[in-house]
Amino acid sequence: MPNYNRTVRACFVGYAVQAVINNFLPLLFTTFQTDFSLSLSRISLLVTFNFGVQLLTDVITAAVADKIGYRRCMIAAHLFCAAGLAGLAVLPRLLPAFFGILLSVTIYAVGGGLLEVLVSPIVEHCPLDGKAGRMSLLHSFYCWGTVTVVLLSTLFFAVFGTAHWRTLACIWALLPLGNAFVFARVPIPPHPAETVGTRARDLLHLRAFLPVLGLMFCAGASEQAVSQWASAFTEKAIGVPKTTGDLLGTMMFSVLMGLSRVFYSRTSKTIPLHTFMVGSGVLCAASYLLISLSPHAVGGLLGCALCGLAVGIFWPGTTSLAASAMPSGGTAMFALMALAGDVGCASGPTFVGFLSDRTGDLHTGILAAICFPLALLAGLGLFKKTVHNT
Repeated sequence: MPNYNRTVRACFVGYAVQAVINNFLPLLFTTFQTDFSLSLSRISLLVTFNFGVQLLTDVITAAVADKIGYRRCMIAAHLFCAAGLAGLAVLPRLLPAFFGILLSVTIYAVGGGLLEVLVSPIVEHCPLDGKAGRMSLLHSFYCWGTVTVVLLSTLFFAVFGTAHWRTLACIWALLPLGNAFVFARVPIPPHPAETVGTRARDLLHLRAFLPVLGLMFCAGASEQAVSQWASAFTEKAIGVPKTTGDLLGTMMFSVLMGLSRVFYSRTSKTIPLHTFMVGSGVLCAASYLLISLSPHAVGGLLGCALCGLAVGIFWPGTTSLAASAMPSGGTAMFALMALAGDVGCASGPTFVGFLSDRTGDLHTGILAAICFPLALLAGLGLFKKTVHNT
């Protein structure tokens, strides 16, 4: 029998790769302002473009993956990521700086979109025990990847200086390049599209699918509505300089989110997934209240920590619920779920920012965003009822 444990480990690294491409560039924003005289609006466009290209890739991945196969797509995803990261070191010198960076972002965003859609179904279809726990552990590697890229990049800049950021970009490119070679050799499990071929429009007729899309949207919104603002609360709570506050805020949220995923991966055989998600949803809503209503800054900091702990299970848990309820969903199901989750990731922090700007109070924006975890709790109830009656 093929050794699918090697495949799962390669998928773990794949999620760490996605963390690198999403979190390395923001560490260079100040450097880009200094070296290339980029305005904040242009820097913001880099983030938006990265996210938009990944969304577009989510949409088209299902058809591409089913035609040419998971292995080729995973190798291509890692090569796109490696080329984009290495391109950061080269293209800004060959082209006008902004367009060189934008092209690099476009290249690795294609790889990131492919990874987001394909990694989860590959792990789900590996014939190994404890699928829900393994899925939770898989998603924890995005958190550990985030922490690692922030810590090691900060250490590199402290030792060698930010002037050598191009060298670091090439070093990070080695991770996806190496994992591409791994995916050329590991066994790839067959996926439902090879035998059943469920199409996107067919999924819409399944009673459980629309609740799943709602859960994915709420999962992304609940997570990002706080994580994008965590560093601001950290800075306010402990009074450190902004750069240090940004690092501590991002890492605190990611570490606790990762720990929650590891915890469930170890307890998945004893704690029902639906029960764990409901408990996490209640904790998430409570953390929103603590962030927005606490009279002390330390309370806001604690609320951010609890939120990271609570949201960890939302995305991988929803993925496992969908795979269990609709085992023949195939690539199309995972692609549409990734799309719904990404829309939530964009909507959550945008909603908070819009309301905060209108009211002049970030706490008000967070308080209003409690609608996302509350909607997730309602969606879990609807999903359970739908599956039970099917």
